[in-house]
Amino acid sequence: MTDPDARARSIQAMFSRISPQYDRMNRLMTAGLDGRWRRAAVAAAEPRGADVLDIGCGTGDLSAEFRRAGAGSVVGADFSAAMLARARDKTSGKAGGGWLQADALRLPFADGSFDAVASAFVLRNLVDLPAAFAEMARVLRPGGRIAALDITHPPPGPFGAAMRFGFEQGVTRLAGILSGQGRAYRYLPGSLEGHPPADELSRIIEAAGAERPRYRRFGGGMVALHVARMPAGKAR
Repeated sequence: MTDPDARARSIQAMFSRISPQYDRMNRLMTAGLDGRWRRAAVAAAEPRGADVLDIGCGTGDLSAEFRRAGAGSVVGADFSAAMLARARDKTSGKAGGGWLQADALRLPFADGSFDAVASAFVLRNLVDLPAAFAEMARVLRPGGRIAALDITHPPPGPFGAAMRFGFEQGVTRLAGILSGQGRAYRYLPGSLEGHPPADELSRIIEAAGAERPRYRRFGGGMVALHVARMPAGKAR
């Protein structure tokens, strides 16, 4: 599907369909490690007392980690109403449940609204990564942090090839069978096609105005956490 708007609508519909199984399938596909990776993303964003935007918040797990880590405020934004409904249900009766349906390419916030912008397993689903990171940079204050966690291309070599094969032919197929959403989970390995490798993604983040982007890998190299910071004292 080459039309960006049509692709975005298709992805939105897919996530709405899988929202009831989303958390359970994440635990399955990562052997329960996704929580540890999210906590690493939160720590990298320096959450204590910060105003945080969680882009593509899904069912709210990353937002919840930010609240536990002492963030001052957390807004979870997602383009799927069904995902946001799950997030609201999970935080019913708890403090800090700020949820908003929004497009990552057109964020409804003023310039310099947040100290940190974070995301988990979202980047591959964005139809225009340079535009998305430009929006993240726009809504960040001087010195603000970006922390973006997602599946990535594994390093070259036999081990990386084996990890890629296991992801494509094992983990996602099993998730599709168990969830009854085979088509949706076939999308996951395909979403890496056209997604930039980790080094190239760092260059996209830097081109948006962030300084010294860097990344670390998890999950045998199949997951990367990119971290960068906006220049201090330089309003956008």
